[in-house]
Amino acid sequence: MNIRNSFLALLLLALPSNYVASQTAATAKGESAIRGRDAVATVARLSDKNTAGRLTGHAGYTNAAKYSLSRFTSLGLKGQLQAYPQPHSVLDGGSLVATLNEEKVHTAELLKEFLPLLFSDSGQTKAPSVFVGWGIHAPELGYDDYARVDVKGKFVVCFRGTPDNDPKWVYHDEHRTRMKVASERGAVGLIYVYSTVIAHPNGDLIPKFLVTMISDSFFDKLLTAEGSTTEDLTKQLRQTKKPASFPLDAVIDLSVKARHFPKSEGYNVVSWLEGSDPKLKEECVVIGGHLDGVGDHIGLRFPGAEDNASGSAVVIEIAKAFVKNGLRPKRSVVFVLFGSEEQGGHGSAHFAENLPPQFKKMSAFINFDMVGMGTKVNTSMSELMETHRGKLEASDQGLSVLGNIRMVRTLGVRSGDIVPFFKKGVPLIGLSSNGPRPEDLYHQPGDTHNLVQAEIMEKTSKLMFRFGYELANLD
Repeated sequence: MNIRNSFLALLLLALPSNYVASQTAATAKGESAIRGRDAVATVARLSDKNTAGRLTGHAGYTNAAKYSLSRFTSLGLKGQLQAYPQPHSVLDGGSLVATLNEEKVHTAELLKEFLPLLFSDSGQTKAPSVFVGWGIHAPELGYDDYARVDVKGKFVVCFRGTPDNDPKWVYHDEHRTRMKVASERGAVGLIYVYSTVIAHPNGDLIPKFLVTMISDSFFDKLLTAEGSTTEDLTKQLRQTKKPASFPLDAVIDLSVKARHFPKSEGYNVVSWLEGSDPKLKEECVVIGGHLDGVGDHIGLRFPGAEDNASGSAVVIEIAKAFVKNGLRPKRSVVFVLFGSEEQGGHGSAHFAENLPPQFKKMSAFINFDMVGMGTKVNTSMSELMETHRGKLEASDQGLSVLGNIRMVRTLGVRSGDIVPFFKKGVPLIGLSSNGPRPEDLYHQPGDTHNLVQAEIMEKTSKLMFRFGYELANLD
């Protein structure tokens, strides 16, 4: 017996002897309604041409939200679309040409070597460039990538990341922070260096400020005069933890063509099953995942099947199970598909501050993000949820789908929809399957519905239906 199985055996021994059997009996009817093939069909519907990549604010996302609400209400659940402001942009095209030594020209290939960020302003700018490390200005932390370089009237080029993993850097690793810092110092735009070029909508438009990303390999071309590489610079910054900024021998000619919609509206899809206990029904277990994707751009579809139609489909399967089960739990259960996760978590933040008025307290939060590929589902659990770890392990009996469990003690810049719930002290658990996933999947046209797998989605749905039912029935 391995260590994990030994630990699980101890946990199960600590529970009452009839616990697993009674849990299975209580949820058996609901579990029988969960079908992996239905989840796959939902993913296909949410990632088809009618939803246009589900960028919140776009009509395609609104189509997906209305369809999802109809799925919940067809089960007999009460529900609503919860509106909030969400500006968005659609990228139509762009070009990037770098000139070295006033003679050598490199033209970047769209999507493969560069892609404007989806909140860049439209326009065309030709200017010199400066490498500014991590793009961090943090004098209060004794660190400033801008201290010894002049960036006025120039493009700044930087990596995404921080000198180390200390939480003190979280604010400075925000896209909005980097854009603001560069713009305030007179830069005409910001160029991120990413290992893989992806579609990225998480930021705010700054007038006359262009933003793009380029690949590691394209940046290597710009570093030939310096005799350096992307790998060398990254290693230097991480080892020394000191700025290493310098002017680049590259003039950048960047053009961005985009349409901006500053007054568009986003929606959370909210539905609920009322609890059976007269008092406890004012509390709710929230089960959610983000519905949105990055949208369709440059004439290409970015379907967002795994990220995160898969999580949305699992939430719908769990809602089906709660309804079909027949035995209402003591607490209410709220099912939410959030908008705007990809644009900065605005949907989950709005929901956390605007519960349906009949609910006075969130007693737990379960979140699904990319759960459609692999053989195991890994979890991130807050310390406040740790007391229920034994129930989670017991819920895996007969499924064997539960993978690694890690504790969430601090928030990072990439924490997603758990952030507002963590800040409110709601016990929470986030789930993501273990893959592996193709390189052309994340925020790219390769995230198609034919990649998601029925078995992992069915087992994950059953696991968290059992666990969610337990949480909703706690005394």
